[in-house]
Amino acid sequence: MLKLLARFARPYGGQLLAVIALQALTVGAILFLPALNAKIIDDGVATGDTATIWRLGGIMLAVALVQLAASVSSVWFSARVAMSIGRDLRAAIFRRVSGFSTHQMSQFGPATLITRATNDVQQLQMVMLMAMSMLVLAPIMAVGGVVMALREDAGLSWLVWVAVPIIVAIMVFAGLKMVPLFRQMQEAIDDVNHILREQITGMRVVRAFVREDYEAQRFTKANQHLTDLAIGVGKIFVVLFPVISLVLHGATAAVLWFGGLRVADGLVEVGSLTAFMQYLLQILMAVMMATMIFLMVPRAMVAAKRINEVLATEPELAEGSRDAANTQGYLEFRNVSFSYPGADEPVLTDISFSAAPGQTIGIIGSTGSGKTTLLNLIPRLTDTSAGEVLIDGVPVHQYSREALSQIVSMVPQKAYLFSGTVASNLRFGAPEATDDAVWRALETAQAKDFVAVRETAKGSGLASSIAQGGSDVSGGQRQRLAIARALTAGPSIYLFDDSFSALDATTDAALRAALARHLLDATMLIVAQRVATIKDADHILVLEHGRIVDAGTHDQLLATSSVYQQIVQSQVGHG
Repeated sequence: MLKLLARFARPYGGQLLAVIALQALTVGAILFLPALNAKIIDDGVATGDTATIWRLGGIMLAVALVQLAASVSSVWFSARVAMSIGRDLRAAIFRRVSGFSTHQMSQFGPATLITRATNDVQQLQMVMLMAMSMLVLAPIMAVGGVVMALREDAGLSWLVWVAVPIIVAIMVFAGLKMVPLFRQMQEAIDDVNHILREQITGMRVVRAFVREDYEAQRFTKANQHLTDLAIGVGKIFVVLFPVISLVLHGATAAVLWFGGLRVADGLVEVGSLTAFMQYLLQILMAVMMATMIFLMVPRAMVAAKRINEVLATEPELAEGSRDAANTQGYLEFRNVSFSYPGADEPVLTDISFSAAPGQTIGIIGSTGSGKTTLLNLIPRLTDTSAGEVLIDGVPVHQYSREALSQIVSMVPQKAYLFSGTVASNLRFGAPEATDDAVWRALETAQAKDFVAVRETAKGSGLASSIAQGGSDVSGGQRQRLAIARALTAGPSIYLFDDSFSALDATTDAALRAALARHLLDATMLIVAQRVATIKDADHILVLEHGRIVDAGTHDQLLATSSVYQQIVQSQVGHG
């Protein structure tokens, strides 16, 4: 945890030094005030010297104002640094996660990555803020308080050595009880996020199968577990603070009792006794502040470990440096195989084919045959286990991510739209695209008509709003907008992963005809479940169990491929 915080606190070294200086000034003023108060009582009130009272009172007021200004400034700098470190941590996690492969994303899971970037970072922020606000102040106040207390009355010093260990023992005992609870709380937050995210994403499935009660019970169980852990921590705090208060008030009573006896014996003056009592309380408060921070440290350590797990995970996909200049879009697979780590069997085995600019390659096969995985290898959403994927004769891993995004556009199986407008979604891969270019893409994607008449509270046409995930448009409209987004980017290679599945036959045919007219020089790979979607492709690959079992045109495959014949027969009822 300390290494992580030190790494991200380095840019704010000047502000941290300012915090230390301001804290030292604050503590100096706090320690000086009881001594001044003692002098007012002993030299002013006891002797009736009004001038001394006014003079020392004025000094006391000035010192109090200095303390106030230093304390406010210290808290301002502390909060600014803590929030800046939190911002930088979230940004670092986001950048690292953005470079993860599909496999690495699935290893962590979206729910825990969200928790680590939010709640875990927040725990470190709070510890950093408390440390800067109190951890610097506490030791100076404790040591200074001891010195000043002994200066006022060394005879009562034994009370310090009795009260401080009691406070420390209480806080350490509470910390040992809370450490396992804090660790379990972070894991419980992960579980709640996971279940909630799953239920929101699959709400329509839940409703279709009338499983609301079952899902409510799942969430209630996870939520109750988190609540029980939080209550467990709360119970410790509920007992902790009264016990500490008892020690503080007991120490105060002991000072008054034994100090009163010393005053009666003439060994100490009333003002010095008052100052000693204030110093003792300051010492105990300093110890309590320090131990309170240490109680927060275990949870922050758990959070830091979880954050470090993300930041220490190097992306599997090392980025190349080649740019996209003069790329034609010639695509080639050379003996490509792919296996997930730890899997018994490969997903793809010995895949070899090529696609030239202007060609359309259709890919068909049963569910689980590796069609989507094959497409994912081209934009490097994951890397090959063996063999090479090349664009214009250059292995894809030699291209930078930015270059690949300019060369390849992919429309995934599940079309996803971001919250914003139609225009912002279509310009996602081409921020500088003109309105004319966007409208042309919409026309090709058969989406122009419904976008032109679309009106929302925030605007109409291209300015009409889109909800997160595209939940305010139909499945077919969402697919067409996703296709238009790929077309707006204007790459050399287009990948359509079952991207026409939500379209009716008429729209599907019109869209494919428009693509053939407008993308004459582009390389297209179309994964489809329907034979009608790919029957006009220049070349069709038939995948079975991760292998290309047959290849050719629609007519050739009808004549020679038993697998293709079965697929066609299952859809149209004849060979």
